[in-house]
Amino acid sequence: MNPAELVEVVAAQVVVSGRVQGVCYRAFTQEAALELGLGGWVRNLPDGGVYAEIEGPRNKVEKLLERLRVGPSRAVVTDLKITWKAATGNRPRFNIVE
Repeated sequence: MNPAELVEVVAAQVVVSGRVQGVCYRAFTQEAALELGLGGWVRNLPDGGVYAEIEGPRNKVEKLLERLRVGPSRAVVTDLKITWKAATGNRPRFNIVE
């Protein structure tokens, strides 16, 4: 069996809490996701948090989640809630949603 066939593609819904608005958190998330070749989107939440839907190979999604736990230099991440979902394949690129 080809190793490429063994790659598990997953989706994650992520809610990030802390000081994550006004610190370029969405741009940081998009840049990291695109660097890793992941699809999905990110947006601010009315409560001051950030919400993201991420899709791609599990190992790359997990790498992005590690980065999101820290965020950009001015961010203070206090919590990351992750819900794993089945991948849809409908998110070829990663975007910032207003």
